[in-house]
Amino acid sequence: MMSKITRLQNGLTVATAEMPHMASVSLGLWVGVGGRHEAKELNGVTHFIEHMLFKGTRRRSAREISQAVEGIGGYLNAFTTEEHTCFYARARHHQFEELLEVLMDMFLNSTFAPGEIAKEREVIKEELAMELDQPHHHVQELLNETLWPDHPLGRPLTGTEASLAALGRSQLVGYQRAHHVGAAALVVAAGHVRHARVVQAVERFARRFAGGAPPQFLPYTAAQTAPRVRLFTRETAQTQMALGLVACSRHDSRRYALRVLNALLGENMSSRLFQVVREDRGLAYSIHSSLGFFDDVGSLTISAGLDTDHLAQVLRLIGRELRRCRERTPTVAEMRRARDYLVGQIDLGLEGTEHQMMWVGEQWLAYGRMVSAREVKKRLCEVTPAEVRAAARDFFQPERASLAVVSPMKGQGRLEGMMKF
Repeated sequence: MMSKITRLQNGLTVATAEMPHMASVSLGLWVGVGGRHEAKELNGVTHFIEHMLFKGTRRRSAREISQAVEGIGGYLNAFTTEEHTCFYARARHHQFEELLEVLMDMFLNSTFAPGEIAKEREVIKEELAMELDQPHHHVQELLNETLWPDHPLGRPLTGTEASLAALGRSQLVGYQRAHHVGAAALVVAAGHVRHARVVQAVERFARRFAGGAPPQFLPYTAAQTAPRVRLFTRETAQTQMALGLVACSRHDSRRYALRVLNALLGENMSSRLFQVVREDRGLAYSIHSSLGFFDDVGSLTISAGLDTDHLAQVLRLIGRELRRCRERTPTVAEMRRARDYLVGQIDLGLEGTEHQMMWVGEQWLAYGRMVSAREVKKRLCEVTPAEVRAAARDFFQPERASLAVVSPMKGQGRLEGMMKF
């Protein structure tokens, strides 16, 4: 793979990952705006706009948009995160021009018809209800609210029923015009393409992108000084728990040691938590840990679904493993397995054109430069056991912890007592 970057005069950026041996091309239109850019009264507006760009343009109906891509054997989708939005498509490489034209039509010519807005508002409410009906999703939303209180990072990307009801055409169109600007946009093509051809094709649309500065967001500056607990009581067959620890941003050099530490702790089936909680004691079907990095802050989350009667015991076991990470350096064998796992996951994840497109888009929007997989793998392999232990001592602190639970249990006081692990 060869990555190339070109910035056009209006700030719009074009990036490619040339993979001439592939039969397909994946194309992504990215914007550096997400849920954390929203004011409280506009919660969910970015995700709402994402939906509306599929609902019709001046040239195509919603059905014609999907037919234009699926009718050539392609695939079309989009997603919204806290810090960016992506509209993407994939097809055979010789149909690159068709994919680009459809994505640009959606991005530049969507009509935001009032009738479609009313219908899509109900669709998003159903999406919100679906997520709340799934306790393992609901508990993650509760944890975000608990980790980042009174901050955009703690609000749901879909918005709430109240915020969705307040979003009309003027808010949607105004927000799009103000934030979907050329300086915040990135077009990424990965697959059987040539960089010069992609740049030439994108240049035809570049002048139609709005001018203006990239959108800004509110940094997270609050200091957590004590553990936090959040209980949502509902009748469920299992208790779902999510324990979050405030960590570093994606720009912090400790992030590489933290990634190795997370692999050791709970990222896969050979990790310590999986072995101790599931394999040794059979206390949970699923337990895992994951990382989330933002521009200014991050988190490590341990999630599990288990019998309510096992919650206190599992929390004690988690606490024991966290202390073990703080008190002892990992063995040479553990380090080798964790690093080999992370490197292998990167290599396996980059085999397809869609994953290559995602890598380029995420790296460029996150760092303002193309961070290669080779560089990331090298940094991971340079992590020492002492650095892993130091990361655990920095981030595995009681005052950094927040616990969210969706459970039939009643009484938050009981849960607060369990947090003393």
